[in-house]
Amino acid sequence: MNQEQLTRMRDAKGFIAALDQSGGSTPKALLLYGVAETEYSGETEMFDVMHAMRSRMVKSPSFSGSRVLGAILFEGTMDRQIDGLGSADFLWTKKQVIPFLKIDKGLADEENDVQLMKPNPGLDALLARAIKLGVFGTKMRSVIKMANPSGIDAVVAQQFEVGRQILRTGLVPIIEPEVDIHSPQKAAAEVLLKSALLKELNQQPTDQPVILKLTLPDVDNFYSDLVSHPSVVRVVALSGGYTRSDANARLSRNRGVIASFSRALTEGLSVQQSDDEFNALIDESISAIYNASNS
Repeated sequence: MNQEQLTRMRDAKGFIAALDQSGGSTPKALLLYGVAETEYSGETEMFDVMHAMRSRMVKSPSFSGSRVLGAILFEGTMDRQIDGLGSADFLWTKKQVIPFLKIDKGLADEENDVQLMKPNPGLDALLARAIKLGVFGTKMRSVIKMANPSGIDAVVAQQFEVGRQILRTGLVPIIEPEVDIHSPQKAAAEVLLKSALLKELNQQPTDQPVILKLTLPDVDNFYSDLVSHPSVVRVVALSGGYTRSDANARLSRNRGVIASFSRALTEGLSVQQSDDEFNALIDESISAIYNASNS
């Protein structure tokens, strides 16, 4: 566990950029960026185009550790280079941005109104590779659709079981049990989720802390006791499909919670933009998300 990065993640101002779209979400992300599926052929070309987009974002003058604390990478991004350096190495040494890696293999079929993570038999090998490449922590996502106690308990139990496996390697896990923003039982699901999280956190040693990535709650400051928990490095919020303006407004009402936005961060960026236009727009986006994270 890198103590300099851990202290920075715990105490510094800023937010985490989620640059971790994987296979299923990449075509949509590229289409929003102005790249149609007809403009690339096959998965390798698709990820090359996506890496070019991410590299453009990361190399922008506005993308630096003064406002962006960390960035979550997809495995294919970690394995590629930016200006001759490994992506994680570039983020930390050139930008002072802490690198994370998305490590889950996607969602299992829905059961008990939730989607657990798929099995991940190659996780230990992936974690070992991430450590060699300079990664600080990981991220893994599950989804909660309804206020089903057994389903939510299963999500949290799985997240912490894998989280402890990650902690044993010295990496810091981001635990992400996303509550679907369209759930008709969203507020009730959040009550159950907080209870299940606190039960696990109260058994978690403070020298083995986790980061929580949660859907912005219906009740402002609902997660304040998670923010202050000694076994939590940081509580970060996903945008979850909210527009950037809506996500920022909700975020600004939750003290101590910072952003970890993906779609809300890249909203409006286009491959057709000049570098000046692109950099101005990403600066505006980073500024708004930073301000909402530190309000």
